[in-house]
Amino acid sequence: MTAQPHSGPSSGGYRPSPGPQTSWSTGGAVFAGVMLLLNGILAVFQGISAIAADDVYARIDSYVYKVNLTGWGWILLILGVIAAFAGWGILSGASWARVVGIVLASLSLVAQFLFLPYAPVWSVIMMAIDVFVIWALAVHQPDTASR
Repeated sequence: MTAQPHSGPSSGGYRPSPGPQTSWSTGGAVFAGVMLLLNGILAVFQGISAIAADDVYARIDSYVYKVNLTGWGWILLILGVIAAFAGWGILSGASWARVVGIVLASLSLVAQFLFLPYAPVWSVIMMAIDVFVIWALAVHQPDTASR
């Protein structure tokens, strides 16, 4: 990064010029909003299918985090609805949505980890998406000059 003289009231400091990281984080935040929205919608469908028909997912006889599939369905359904709203908030530029998105992606990551025995491939994919969403929302610094 190159430095530019700071023309503000403080004494002769330098501030970094915006570089490619700015476009990466902005694009990443938009992508994170879309992914959080879609992740939420898919979690709603996943939750509905677990609530409606317990035989959709594999039965696990012995599992440390034993919750029946109806319980997992409600957990995924509630997280999914909130995540979809947070994704919509991120895409519309709401300031609350960034923090809510990080918290929900973290909760989704834990829930998908606990859901691994029931749908391993899907859970790993969703966990990877959650990690990206957390990263993209954490590094994104919205433009405060327009406020």
